[in-house]
Amino acid sequence: MAAATSAASPLCTWLVAACMSVTCDGDYSARPSRAKLGGGRRRRLAKCSGSYCLSSRGGSSIQGLMTSCLAFEPCDDYYSSQGLSSLGSNGLSSLFGSKTGSLNRSRRRFNAHSGETMAVAVQPTEELTKQKKPITRQRRVVVTGMSVVTPLGHDADVFYNNLLEGVSGISEIEAFDCSPFPTKIGGEIKSFSTDGWVAPKFSRRMDKFMLYLLTAGKKALADGGITEEVMEKIDKTKCGVLIGSAMGGMKIFNDAIEALRVSYKKMNPFCVPFATTNMGSAMLAMDLGWMGPNYSISTACATSNFCILNSANHIIRGEADIMLSGGSDSVMIPIGLGGFVACRALSQRNSDPTKASRPWDTNRDGFVMGEGAGVLLLEELEHAKKRGATIYAEFLGGSFTCDAYHMTEPRPDGAGVIQCIEKALAQSGVSKEDVNYINAHATSTPAGDLKEYNALMHCFGQNPELRVNSTKSMIGHLLGAAGAVEAVAAVQAIRTGWVHPNINLEDPDEGVDMKVLVGPKKERLDIKVALSNSFGFGGHNSSVLFAPYK
Repeated sequence: MAAATSAASPLCTWLVAACMSVTCDGDYSARPSRAKLGGGRRRRLAKCSGSYCLSSRGGSSIQGLMTSCLAFEPCDDYYSSQGLSSLGSNGLSSLFGSKTGSLNRSRRRFNAHSGETMAVAVQPTEELTKQKKPITRQRRVVVTGMSVVTPLGHDADVFYNNLLEGVSGISEIEAFDCSPFPTKIGGEIKSFSTDGWVAPKFSRRMDKFMLYLLTAGKKALADGGITEEVMEKIDKTKCGVLIGSAMGGMKIFNDAIEALRVSYKKMNPFCVPFATTNMGSAMLAMDLGWMGPNYSISTACATSNFCILNSANHIIRGEADIMLSGGSDSVMIPIGLGGFVACRALSQRNSDPTKASRPWDTNRDGFVMGEGAGVLLLEELEHAKKRGATIYAEFLGGSFTCDAYHMTEPRPDGAGVIQCIEKALAQSGVSKEDVNYINAHATSTPAGDLKEYNALMHCFGQNPELRVNSTKSMIGHLLGAAGAVEAVAAVQAIRTGWVHPNINLEDPDEGVDMKVLVGPKKERLDIKVALSNSFGFGGHNSSVLFAPYK
C-alpha cells in the first residue's frame, strides 16, 4: 500500500497540473474523447468548466489514476506550454521505468485520431444549441433483383406463378430411406443444378445450403442487371453480402462425424468451414470480389428477415450501396428429419402429402419441413436509378423482438409479436391502415397459427381491406430460408397485383375470419404496404415491410 501511495504521488502532481493549472484560449470541439481505455470501454466524461475533463471513475490506486488520466486529451496549446516538460527528466520516466520515449508514446496516444490533438472542453449549453446538424435525407432502399431455390421452382416468376395456381411442392422424401420415421414427407427439391453458377470443385464438396445460397445469390444479381460490365463500374467496397442460415452445413458435419469413426484422415478438409453458417456469404463475396459488410445471422426460422433488415440498415447508414440478403437451409437428411420428429413438430399426413401443410385449418397436425434459398438484391435508390435498374418495390423497414418465454412455444398473449409489428410500423413511419397485405409466418402448427392470427387482428383487425395468406401452405417451412422466400412472394404480389391462395384451408379454426384470410383461389389486390412475418425457435420475432416504389 505504501509503495502504491508513493508511486501515485508524482502522477497526482501531473494530473493536478493538467486539470487545474493549464488554460487554453482557443476554440475547442465539444466531441468527447474516443480514447480506448480499460479493454476498449468508453469512459463517461464528467462536467467541468476548464479545458480538461476527467472521468468520474478513478481512485487512489495507480490503476485508477491511469484510467482517469487517459480519459481526457489535452489541447494543442498545452503541448506548446511547459505542462508536461515541467515534470522534469525524472517525472513520468521514474514512474514507468523508462528513461526515454515514455513522453513521446503518451503524446502519440493522444494524437491517435487524425494527427491532430483534440481538446475536450465542454462548451456552454447555449453555444451547443446553435450548432445544429445539417438536415440529411435518409437513404431509401429498394429491391432491384431477387431469386429463389424452392420445391416450386428456381426462378422467381415460375415460383410465384405456381403459388398463384395453388400448386403444392410437398411430396414423399426421396433423398434417403424414411421408413424408420413417422414423418416421410417434406418440401424436398427433387432436381437442382449449379452448372454455370458454382465451380465444379466446390459443387462436389459443399453442403446443399451453400450451393443453394451461391446459386440464388448470383441469379439475383443477374435478375438485377448486375452484369460484368456493371460490376467493373461499381465500388466493390460498398457492396456486401448478408445471407444467413438457421442450421448451416448439417450434412457436411454429419458426414465428418461418420468419417471420424474410421479416422480423422478420412474427414473432408473443408468440413469445418463448409459447416459454418457464415461461409456461404463469405464464399459468395470472394467470388464477386465484394468487400463491404459480410457476415451471417442465425436466428432459427427468423434468420432471413434479420438479414434483410440488417442489410437495409447498412445501406441507410451509408456503409453499403448494394446488399445481397436472405437465407438458405437444407436439412433434408436423417438427422434433420429425426431432430424435428423428436420435437413432435412435424405433420405425419404421409398418405396425402399435398394436404399436409394447412395453416389455420382445424385438421393441421404440425409443419412440413422444406429446403431452399431466397435472396433479395437491395440497393440504395439513387444508386439504382443511376445505373437504370428496374425497381420492383421499396423496402420500408422492420423490427425484431424476443418473446423471452419458451424455446419453441410462442407467448400465449402474443405480446412479443404485437410489439414487433408495432415497432416495425413506427420505425417505418407506416400507419396500420396502410397495411393491406400480410404474408404470415403461419407454419401449420396448432398453437403458432392462432397466436399470430390473434396478434394480427389486434394490430390490423379494423382494416376491411386486409388480406392474409401463408406461402408455407404450398412449400412447407424452409426454416432459415423461409423469410427470404416469403419476402420474394410479397414483392411479387406487389409487382403483379395478385396474392396467392391459402390451400388446404377447408375447416378454419373457430374465430378465424375468412373475410381476412385469402381463400382457395388467388385474389386481385392493389397493395399499399405488405408485411411479412417470421418467427423462430428461441422466441425470435421479426417483421419487414415492402411497398410499391413511388
